[in-house]
Amino acid sequence: MWSEGDIVLRREVLNDGRSWEEMPVVVVRDEPELLATYLAEGAPFHFPEGDWPTADGHHPWHGRSSWQGHGVLMLQRPGEAHAIWVFWHGPEREFQGWYVNLQEPFRRTEQGYDTQDLELDIWVPAEGGWEWKDADVLEERIREGRYTQEQVEETWAEGRRIVAELEAGRRWWDPWWALWEPDPAWAELPKGV
Repeated sequence: MWSEGDIVLRREVLNDGRSWEEMPVVVVRDEPELLATYLAEGAPFHFPEGDWPTADGHHPWHGRSSWQGHGVLMLQRPGEAHAIWVFWHGPEREFQGWYVNLQEPFRRTEQGYDTQDLELDIWVPAEGGWEWKDADVLEERIREGRYTQEQVEETWAEGRRIVAELEAGRRWWDPWWALWEPDPAWAELPKGV
């Protein structure tokens, strides 16, 4: 287990285990049933070189040097194929909503943790409701060789399960996280791992 304030490396990996995007995150909470990490404003992105399964051969965020805007809090439970990203906006850092990021369950490494973004997402705005994000690209990802047909089917099943929970008024995460604020000292932390 990590301690609050530890900086660890979040890596996005592909099916073959290669990392194609890396970013330092700050540990907020590490408990048996919850890993909460924070991607601070200005945290740098690293994109290892490689022949990647996309139309242009790069990670979709390639060209971005760092996280822009307010930082984002990522809540994830062991073994679950999604994380809840908490977003804020504006100078007053107003809660904007919950972003359900469909991803492989996180796997701890010596430096941090690995996951694979599965592209399909669900946006849950602060005012209520929900909407699919990036639902139209999954078949293209199969053609590119990034995902298998089975992965896409499992991703849709997880997404539909979460939507059923949302529509039933159930959320596993505590709404208190919308009020959470990062330790001001974290803005001065080194930006690398």
